[in-house]
Amino acid sequence: MLDIEKLEFAASKLRSIAHPMRIAIIDMLDDNRRLSVTEIYKALNIEQAAASHHLNILKNNKVLISKREGKKIYYSLKSTTLTEIIQCINRCNDN
Repeated sequence: MLDIEKLEFAASKLRSIAHPMRIAIIDMLDDNRRLSVTEIYKALNIEQAAASHHLNILKNNKVLISKREGKKIYYSLKSTTLTEIIQCINRCNDN
């Protein structure tokens, strides 16, 4: 039997990553484990406000976790599961 709640949760997570910038952020965090907002927006060559917007979406959907250290906020992946999904999609494109 289908669990509608689980399906809604999964769909919400997938919607939260369904943006090229958010996929790039996830990919960067997978490579680096933990990055500050400044490191993220500079690496992606986007405005700080845009980076914060995407980071908040990912954090609110429990894709990322954040930790404040002084004036900086560092982000990391909550799990590598979504990274594996992105890698799987990339492999599909290679064929």
